[in-house]
Amino acid sequence: MNKKIVLIDGNSILNRAFYGLPDLTNSKGIHTNAVYGFLNIMFKILEEEQADYLTVAFDVKHPTFRHERYEAYKGTRKPMPAELAEQLPIIKEVLKAMHIAVVERPGYEADDILGTIAVNSAAAGYQVSLVSGDRDLLQLATEQIKIRIPKTKQGKTEIENYNTNDVVDKYGVTPRQIIDLKGLMGDASDNIPGVPGIGEKTAVKILSVFDTVENAYAHIDEVMPNRARESMIANRELAELSKELATIKTDCELDYNMEDARLGDIFNENAYKQMKDLEFKSLLSKFEGQVSHNEGTEEQFTRIADKNQADLLWKELRCLAGSPDFEMGLRIVQKSKEERKHPEDGDGQYSLPLFGGLKRDDSVMGLALAYQNTEAKMVIAYLEVTADITGAYLHDNICTVLEKKPVLLTMDLKAQLNFLPLQETDRAYDLGVAAYLINPLKDSYLYDDIARDYLGMTVPSYHDLFGKKRLSEARGEEQFYQCFCYEAYIAYQAWSSIREQLKELNMLDLYYEIEMPLIYTLFDMEIRGVKVNKEALALYGERLSYRIEELENQIYDDAGEKFNINSPKQLGIILFEKLKLPFAKKTKTGYSTAADILEKLSEEHPVVNKILEYRQLTKLKSTYADGLAVYIEEDGRIHGTFNQTITATGRISSTEPNLQNIPIRMELGREIRKVFIPREGCVFLDADYSQIELRILAHMSADERLIAAYREAQDIHRITASEVFHTPLSQVTGEQRSNAKAVNFGIVYGISSFGLGQGLNITRKEAQSYIEKYFDTYPRVKEFLDELVETGKKTGAVTSMFHRIRPIPELSSANFMQRSFGERIAMNSPIQGTAADIIKIAMIRVNRKLKEENLRSVLILQIHDELLVETYHDEIEAVRKILEEEMHHAAKLSVPLEIEVKQGNSWYESK
Repeated sequence: MNKKIVLIDGNSILNRAFYGLPDLTNSKGIHTNAVYGFLNIMFKILEEEQADYLTVAFDVKHPTFRHERYEAYKGTRKPMPAELAEQLPIIKEVLKAMHIAVVERPGYEADDILGTIAVNSAAAGYQVSLVSGDRDLLQLATEQIKIRIPKTKQGKTEIENYNTNDVVDKYGVTPRQIIDLKGLMGDASDNIPGVPGIGEKTAVKILSVFDTVENAYAHIDEVMPNRARESMIANRELAELSKELATIKTDCELDYNMEDARLGDIFNENAYKQMKDLEFKSLLSKFEGQVSHNEGTEEQFTRIADKNQADLLWKELRCLAGSPDFEMGLRIVQKSKEERKHPEDGDGQYSLPLFGGLKRDDSVMGLALAYQNTEAKMVIAYLEVTADITGAYLHDNICTVLEKKPVLLTMDLKAQLNFLPLQETDRAYDLGVAAYLINPLKDSYLYDDIARDYLGMTVPSYHDLFGKKRLSEARGEEQFYQCFCYEAYIAYQAWSSIREQLKELNMLDLYYEIEMPLIYTLFDMEIRGVKVNKEALALYGERLSYRIEELENQIYDDAGEKFNINSPKQLGIILFEKLKLPFAKKTKTGYSTAADILEKLSEEHPVVNKILEYRQLTKLKSTYADGLAVYIEEDGRIHGTFNQTITATGRISSTEPNLQNIPIRMELGREIRKVFIPREGCVFLDADYSQIELRILAHMSADERLIAAYREAQDIHRITASEVFHTPLSQVTGEQRSNAKAVNFGIVYGISSFGLGQGLNITRKEAQSYIEKYFDTYPRVKEFLDELVETGKKTGAVTSMFHRIRPIPELSSANFMQRSFGERIAMNSPIQGTAADIIKIAMIRVNRKLKEENLRSVLILQIHDELLVETYHDEIEAVRKILEEEMHHAAKLSVPLEIEVKQGNSWYESK
């Protein structure tokens, strides 16, 4: 069997990937979508081809015309976008790390280099696969040379393959005639002009008769149709030049050795590090089983030690399974040192234990420690729970350690509070939360992320070490101990760097006074959970099922036939082909039946509103009526998870289940809240901030008129309506107030005239008039929002009142839509981030106060700007007072923070 070589046109594939994938940046703000797409295409090709050799060619400069007579055409080529240009050296570094041959020669374009290598390789008996988005290369197609042209659409890669017959079938000409075809019809994508007025069909017809451009000119009087002949006569020089430009050189002088292109260990440690640095987590699986993270572990840790100037030896990274060793480790950790420094002192020189790596599965399995021993040497140890060392014994000894008030560093403090008896006043710090504050756009803040971002280290992640194994299944394996010791070491070493960055960004107060105390509040809420009435939930599901079935039959009657309502394709055919409804929007897979399209159609046919209701109810049924039942635990309560490091704005999110996304626009959706009930002897008190984001806007913009309206406790929407519509306050209609309300809240989110027009069902011009009148009424608001956008453009980020940072890479995008989106983020993030900070402060204060006053009532839920307290009957007034007092004083604004407290025997009643 002949050996096979794959040749890749580097510039072409990088360019295709850049435009085929959405913008992607890593935590350092580096654009990576082109590199990511390139690698996916390359891996796909290599997997399919199973080649022996691989070479990637690049243009030394951006491709331009070869012919000096058409120097002017160079100016018509768009310059390479900056976001793409910055990825060119990155892909070359990645390929270098993979030991993949890269060829680039001054004076030659990539396709000339590849053409030469392809022809020479085929002549030497190799099978060649040439990968490029440039169809000029089809001229090289033979039975030995296959041209592969990738297309990236919606993140998916499809590849067209061409040998000789494939070219003939597709284009009606032979591969050799591709250059003649381009000579006549040109190629706008490659700036080949062609003959004006001659398209592909005409060009193919001419070549089917005359074979070549030259022969067609030799028989120019016979060329048909007349207009093509006349254009060819008038543009002969252009046709000849176009053919010349389309012709691939196959005789370049290259210093190229086939053996240098032999594929070796592309999945090596350096390449793995590149993938980690670029944050291509989905590609790391390709290294599984090919890069060993366990071999040479002592060498790895010695190298880490050198990098961080710590005396760290692999022999000290061990499982202390015996009681004597365990006691020794604890004695060292417990050793009281008066010279221990608090992190706030800033020098970072302290001897501390790390309870990172403590993970609770069904039972405590052990504890990882990082500390300095009595000789000031770094020690990393894993203390394992065994038959001799029980979880209770470990717990008691940890309590002894905590009496010494050490500083504790960990990656996920909330997950460890099940076991560690910590209080808010203890000096325990979560590095994951700190890293989130520094860059809230990342998708994870695990120990391998921290190592990469703050220590310049590449270490195997949890997934690298365990794959899909549960932690309990990996116990006893070397990787099990190694994982936790990595976590311990990295947290210990990275803290000073992370803290310094928090200080530089002016976020120490945000971290120490809001985010860290919040961990304990969220932990309390998760442990408490919320009670669910199972019977009521089941009845609610039955009601939904009945209504869904009723809607199904009505929809079938209106449509005149049965079909799959959940199939967008079948639904599209019913709406736009059978019922002939307007606003048809054809996509690759059929008609769009997205919510915005259906809402436009709601007045066109009665079936549409039924379909919209059907969709809402089926989601309610699956997500809540059926979905919530899964989460009810033995105590009859749902113990959800509150996430602190998910949203870019600082908002808390909830999962397992998501209680923050319950639909409340329709009555049947709101009724799901009826199944959430207080424990016996209690009621719910629900406290909700009133218009918190508008009040924050008034404060941050310092608009005098807006501030005055709130200080005088006026109806802000009615006042805005009066000003915008030039109507006396007493004569403002309900519709005017409703429209003004949409403008008020829309301004907070940077709404456009288009968006407001759609929301109010008015013309874009009317909407723009509303917005302009709003800004005339509150001029300082306009100035403030413009200032935020300018700040975002200059610094790449905006901040909340409490200095929470929101990076906005979209503002530097070459794409207009992305930049516009970035501007909206710049306007809204400081306001939404401040609202998030205020509700967090309120949660912490309410939770603390309930404990301080020894009340049995407890905070159990936070939903956006709302707090829910399970309140004992004899404590209602005390809890109401706490809610009003602590929430009102959570922040000092130039306008009052108003709170509405309601009481009920279910969440529905209290809301």
